[in-house]
Amino acid sequence: MKIVADIHLHSHFSRATSKNLNLEYLYKWAQLKGVHVVGTGDIAHPGWLEEMKNKLIPAEDGLFRLKEEFAKSIQAEVPKSCHGTVRFMLAGEISNIYKKNDKVRKIHNVVFMPSFDAVEKFQARLEKIGNIRADGRPILGLDSRDLLEIVLETDAQGHFIPAHIWTPWFALFGSMSGFDSIEECFEDLTGHIFALETGLSSDPPMNWRLSALDNYTLVSNSDAHSPPKLGREANVFDTELSYSALFNALKTGDPKQFLGTIEFFPEEGKYHYDGHRKCKVRWDPETTLKHDRICSECGREVTVGVMHRVNSLADRKPGEKPAKRQSFRNLIPLPEIFAEIYNCGVNTKRVNESWEFLLSKLGPELYILEDAPLEEIRKIGGSLLSEGIRRVRNGDVHIASGYDGEYGTIRLFEDQERAKYSSQLGFFEEQIKSRLNSKQKLKISDETKKPNHGTSKISTTSNIKDKKCKQTPDQTFLKKSARVEQGLAALRGLNREQKQAVLCVDKPLMIIAGPGTGKTRTLTHRIAYLVAKNGVAPQNILALTFTNRAAQQMVERLNNLLDPGKTNELTLKTFHALGAQILRQDGHRIGVAATFSICSHRDQLTILKNTTSGLKKKDLKQTLDEISKAKSQLLSPENCNENFSSEFKNTYQKYQSELTRNHMLDFDDLIFYPVQLFRENASFLDKYATRFKWISVDEYQDINFAQYQLLKLLTSAGNNLCAIGDPDQAIYGFRSANKDFFLKFQQDFPDTKTIILSQNYRSTQSILNASSQVISKSSERKDSDIWSEIMSQTKLEIFSAPTDKAEAEFVVHEIEKMVGGTSYFSFDSGRVIDEAVGAQATFSDFAVLFRLHAQSRLLVEAFQRSGIPYQTVGETPFYEQKEICKIISYLKSVNAPDSNFHKKNFQNSHRKNYALDSSYRNKNLKVAEIIEGVVKELFSPDYFNKNEKQKLLLNQLILRSKPFEGQLDDFLDSTVLQTETDEYDPRADRVTLMTLHASKGLEFSVIFIVGCEEDLIPYQKKGEDSDIEEERRLFYVGMTRTRKKLVLMNAKKRFLFGERCENSPSRFLNDIEEALKEIKKREFKKKITDEKKQKQMNLF
Repeated sequence: MKIVADIHLHSHFSRATSKNLNLEYLYKWAQLKGVHVVGTGDIAHPGWLEEMKNKLIPAEDGLFRLKEEFAKSIQAEVPKSCHGTVRFMLAGEISNIYKKNDKVRKIHNVVFMPSFDAVEKFQARLEKIGNIRADGRPILGLDSRDLLEIVLETDAQGHFIPAHIWTPWFALFGSMSGFDSIEECFEDLTGHIFALETGLSSDPPMNWRLSALDNYTLVSNSDAHSPPKLGREANVFDTELSYSALFNALKTGDPKQFLGTIEFFPEEGKYHYDGHRKCKVRWDPETTLKHDRICSECGREVTVGVMHRVNSLADRKPGEKPAKRQSFRNLIPLPEIFAEIYNCGVNTKRVNESWEFLLSKLGPELYILEDAPLEEIRKIGGSLLSEGIRRVRNGDVHIASGYDGEYGTIRLFEDQERAKYSSQLGFFEEQIKSRLNSKQKLKISDETKKPNHGTSKISTTSNIKDKKCKQTPDQTFLKKSARVEQGLAALRGLNREQKQAVLCVDKPLMIIAGPGTGKTRTLTHRIAYLVAKNGVAPQNILALTFTNRAAQQMVERLNNLLDPGKTNELTLKTFHALGAQILRQDGHRIGVAATFSICSHRDQLTILKNTTSGLKKKDLKQTLDEISKAKSQLLSPENCNENFSSEFKNTYQKYQSELTRNHMLDFDDLIFYPVQLFRENASFLDKYATRFKWISVDEYQDINFAQYQLLKLLTSAGNNLCAIGDPDQAIYGFRSANKDFFLKFQQDFPDTKTIILSQNYRSTQSILNASSQVISKSSERKDSDIWSEIMSQTKLEIFSAPTDKAEAEFVVHEIEKMVGGTSYFSFDSGRVIDEAVGAQATFSDFAVLFRLHAQSRLLVEAFQRSGIPYQTVGETPFYEQKEICKIISYLKSVNAPDSNFHKKNFQNSHRKNYALDSSYRNKNLKVAEIIEGVVKELFSPDYFNKNEKQKLLLNQLILRSKPFEGQLDDFLDSTVLQTETDEYDPRADRVTLMTLHASKGLEFSVIFIVGCEEDLIPYQKKGEDSDIEEERRLFYVGMTRTRKKLVLMNAKKRFLFGERCENSPSRFLNDIEEALKEIKKREFKKKITDEKKQKQMNLF
């Protein structure tokens, strides 16, 4: 049976689409157009899924039909001549914007699923990656190859077709942001691509010029943004009516099953040819090349179009055809033919009435354009109409190709030809008026063919094959040899100062490393040099950091400099992870049981609340801060000095007793107790000092008194200490960090060698000039300016918004412009101009920094509305997600059997009483196996299978546990030894929203700092003194995170903590000279004329 299918379109949930783009109207317009299978569009949007589930019911295999109550309400608007079967296929477009092979890629892909269950699973996967609720076509910072993998993993009958592959933006072969081959895009999964969508910008003959596409089925769809655009491009099948049969035809390309496509005239696209719209220069690709792409009128480079892109990749001449090819037909929509005949607009009443009358007499539009006898058309519509349709069928049209944003025109007649037939048009219109005036019902021809429904099913399955090559022993040997060679060449690629630091191995070393000067590089190369050149045993080296991310970064870099086996013997840890390791092994000597557990912040609050009465949450947090300060000064409850009240000492004592009773340690105890151990037991100090003869400390300016004392003890036997840091970036005074320890390093170690790293490899010199002007105003600073060879004329931008909401919207719009647009709506709405599309930024290049977490709310709302992918660092940590927390709580109860706190805490949080299985403490079990066992005990068998979101969380938990093998203690420690910065995921192609503090150690191409206002930056808390110098250093840290561009923003009015504020711009902005600043002003949208609006919407 013949089937016409249009399976790529949108719903009313997509931006810049008609509000009538719903299932009822699609059902109506499919019949009017003669389309039998319609894609639902927007498969990734949860709201659209709910609407589909409410209105659709399963029909044939993998297809759906509109429920009777919804179909009945709209069927009266369809003339009987057009009545036909309509089925829906679950389908939708995804926008992938990401960076690959050092280039930003913007690719649209269409995904198909056979069932609502599959769609739910698919949405659950995508929601972990980006915002799928802001736009029917979500924008994801996800590689197209990875999206394809998710589709294949979701359902065996999930399918994937790259959309409109030649569009300059958002397309597989797009000239602005696409690839040169399918393989470059989809890599090992290329074999799962079987069809490509030509799009409105190309037709089969253009695609035939690439022999690489010979084995792919070329499909065409309307990509409709309103119901009347349905069927302007479509696919024709001769199969049974089923999901599997249609896709089997596409996979095989069997010409008896897949009959070809209905095509738009590609020349009508606004970027078909090359040229300059302003200069009225329109060139074909050959003419463009003759002029070396330079406009003959203005001397600038012309805008290159789709045909040029095809020519650049083609390996066949125009007109050459592959042996295997499908048929196609270019059509002009019937309303456009009427518009030309009448010489009026497409959307006029005259055209609409004529179109409706003709359909009522002859049947659906596609039948009229393709198959209706010309004589019948002549009898009803006149000779000019029948002649026009004849010319469309024969391709006898006059074409002026679109170029540089100017739409092309397709004409059928000259003016004199219309005049010749004008009398017949009058008769046709009189017929229409007669019918309307007499209010007669339009009589319908019953000759319209209706499809027969098949019921047999053709099953299709797709499995991902592992195409990774197995590594041979020779390859393994070569790789290890290469790493060893790199280790021996640890001095390569270093500048003079970095090399001096690496070579200094015979005395204490202090490295002052400003932002972007290669601090981590210098540190790791020095460690590699110690091992490779000085013969230092890896187990004698200790490197301490403040974040797990920094430690992991060092591991990754050292793996490239040393044999991985040697890297594994190094001790690269955070201060607190080292403390936990020492106490697990030897803490029993001071009464710390090896089975201790580390408190989360939530645990600390619970314990303190249980030991006090009447304290509010704010007071609890404040008391915990005071306890932390005491411990960082190595003050126990018994020896707190006169600076602490007796009431506080009593609270501290109760809190500490409760910890001890439950075999628990808080964060500060992990330093407090190792210092106590070493002071009271010289033999244990000797044990660790003998082992760690070479110690390196990252971010030394951020150590507190307790950490300082720990290092003094470990180096008391003359161990080599290397401290690297920057006093200008000391920003943790509120956590008892003290940069004075960095400044007195020379006093502690008199024979210290000091090296200053001054060349910045991150930022432009103009950014460094501005940031230096800010930090140089510090009264506590010694001159140590940094410089860069990266030159740019770009100034830092200052933008003053009227409100905090406007500030957030400005950030979103600027990012949209800088990535060159996130959708066609970006261009149509005027947010992004054509000249900006060459931008090579992707979402992960951007970060938005703020002083307080409370500022993030409006930013999050703005990003959610925009659909731009983002990640907020500092949101609910992974290990505090409800189901994950439940599993961790159980594991802590099992692992710490002597802790009544964990048992009680676990039982209180769950209604059901569980018997704790002590067998999980079996050291032979892997942590992942323990988690799987706990899940079976705590949850029903199908709990995670039914809930796809929770299943993903569980899989992530198991994945995180695998590196720990059988070390349950270490795994549980890792769940609490996380810092805010550790939550940042550099692999996610999303805009990052984070505090200035969390940004320390990170870098981005573009930085926005919002809230540059007095009382925010610098922050002034009511009733408390502000450390202006630390606030200045914090602002300096934020400024120096950027590589290319810095935007500093403030709002004249802001709503924060329930109060409306009107603060003046930050004093720090005044420290920057005017020559380095560019004041940005609000851009007001220009009114778009109705004619321009019509042009913008015609193609897209």
